[in-house]
Formats: sequence, C-alpha cells, structure tokens
Amino acid sequence: MNNLYGNILWNFSKGNALETIKLNSNQLDGPLPRSLAHCTNLEVLDLADNNIEDTFPHWLESLQELQVLSLRSNKFHGVITCFGAKHPFPRLRIFDVSNNNFSGPLPASYIKNFRGMVSVNDNQTGLKYMGNQDFYNDSVVVVMKSPYMKLDRILTIFTTIDLSNNMFEGELPKVIGQLHSLKGLNLSHNAITGTIPRSFGNLRNLEWLDLSWNRLKGEIPVALINLNFLAVLNLSQNRLEGIIPTGGQFNTFGNDSYGGNPMLCGFPLSKSCNKDEDWPPHSTYLHEESGFGWKAVAVGYACGLVFGMLLGYNVFMTGKPQWLARLVEGVLN
Repeated sequence: MNNLYGNILWNFSKGNALETIKLNSNQLDGPLPRSLAHCTNLEVLDLADNNIEDTFPHWLESLQELQVLSLRSNKFHGVITCFGAKHPFPRLRIFDVSNNNFSGPLPASYIKNFRGMVSVNDNQTGLKYMGNQDFYNDSVVVVMKSPYMKLDRILTIFTTIDLSNNMFEGELPKVIGQLHSLKGLNLSHNAITGTIPRSFGNLRNLEWLDLSWNRLKGEIPVALINLNFLAVLNLSQNRLEGIIPTGGQFNTFGNDSYGGNPMLCGFPLSKSCNKDEDWPPHSTYLHEESGFGWKAVAVGYACGLVFGMLLGYNVFMTGKPQWLARLVEGVLN
C-alpha cells in the first residue's frame, strides 16, 4: 500500500516493457486509462481494493501475456462480455473481479477461452507462464471461503476464478468444467439459478468450491465425489434438494457446507433421507410406483361393466335363448 489517491491519469505509451502493475490497496478512483492496452508485455495487473469506478475493461482482452487480473473490491459495474478478440485472455490464470457491482450472466465467452486454466501440465500446452523468474516470490491475495489468505508463490501453483459478491444471474456455464487445472472457484453471493452442472466433476484439481448464497436448485451431482483434492466446499443458502453424495472428500465436510438448503438430507445433516418423510403418503406412492393405482382399477371395472351389459343385451335380444330373455325382461319390468 502506497497511500495513492485520485484518478489514474497516466498515459502508457506504445511499446513499453511493463510486465507488472500492482496498485492494490490504495485510494485510486475514476475510470481506468485505455492506454493500459498498450502494455502488451503485461503479465500482472492488480488493482484490488481501490475506488475505481468503470465498466469491465474488455479492451484488455487482447493482452496475450496477461496471467493475473485482479479488480477485486472496487466499483466496477455492468455486464462482462467479450468484444471481438478471437482468443481473449488466453493465458489468464487468476481472474478476480469479486466485490463489485457486475450484473448479467456469468462471462462464459471469456471462461471458455481461459486456455491457461485448461491444461494441468503446462509443458503440454507449449505456454510459458511468468517468464520473469524474480516474480515467482511475489504473491497475490485471494479469498478462500471467507477470510483473506495470502498465498506465496501463487502465480506458479494456483489458478483461480473469483466472481463472488456481485449481481450475476442466470445459470452456471458448463464450460467451467473444461478448466481442468482450476484450483479455486468462488461464485458465492450472486443470484445464480439453475442446477450445478455435472461437468464440474471434471475439475479434478479443484481445492475449494464456493457456490453459497445463490438460487441453485436440484440435486448435488454425484460426479463431484471425483474431486479428490477438494478441501473447502460451501453450497449453503441455496435451494438444493435430495441426498447429499457420499464418498471421497464429501465424507469430510460438515453441516456448514450445506446449511440453508431445507430439502437436502443425508450425512452430515441430521435430517435422514427416510422415504416416509420425503416421499408422498405410502399408499399413493406404492400405487404410482406399481403403475396400477385405484384410478386404473376403477376405469377397468367401468369398461368391463359396460362391455358385459352390451354383450348380454345382444344375446338376449337375438332370441337365444328365448326363455332366458323373457325371464330377464320380467325381472326388469
């Protein structure tokens, strides 16, 4: 922290060699200078914890070397959308825009292009991350669960997406499941709806997942038990239902991971998944399950009765046997 304040009025010239800009934890305000797009060698842009008021700087999407973009805790607003770049933010490994006023759907058009978060083995991609070796000893503050945690050497070992504490809405993009090297995903405190995609089970390197305080519904995908490195899980304060998966890391999570979802049941919650509690009344359930309920019986009985009466009438009225027809007519009269 340098106690800087006021607008960022600097003019970044074309062809500059800047690789790192860290102005976090100051009192900077106003919009971002568009000349930041001239920093074509920029690898780290950390403007967290200021008073910057602007829309999302989509004009940075063409920076091919950018690996850390932290705009956390400012006054950014509006919808995050892609503006024309064929491969926006191709090497981004840390994307933190939490604690702002962003709205609209989650930025799937960007997420699907985060190639720096796809491959677990960087050597397989041919991409070289953080070419400046001196920067390996630096750090960036990220949020895991609720407290701030300072993670040293984060730029070599962590890939994170933090979109928490905004006003995002709509469903969770399935393409997030393609980010196989993702370590942390925080989408809490938004207005996200729909279900949790089964593709999240492909995030085999995920260590923390926070989807709390949204409007998610449906069951927790069983595929999530494949997340063998998951240490922090928070699905609380949603509208999830059904049986909590068991096995793997799910056997280590406590009640706090699921609180505020009254339709969830099973370990570790005290609410059991007893069919007498969670299914319709016993008799109705059995009839529906067997496919032969009382309604079906009644319909069959009525059809049989009508058919029998028509058949009997035909026999009697044809004169065979005449004595039986006369007997029935006498009884009816």
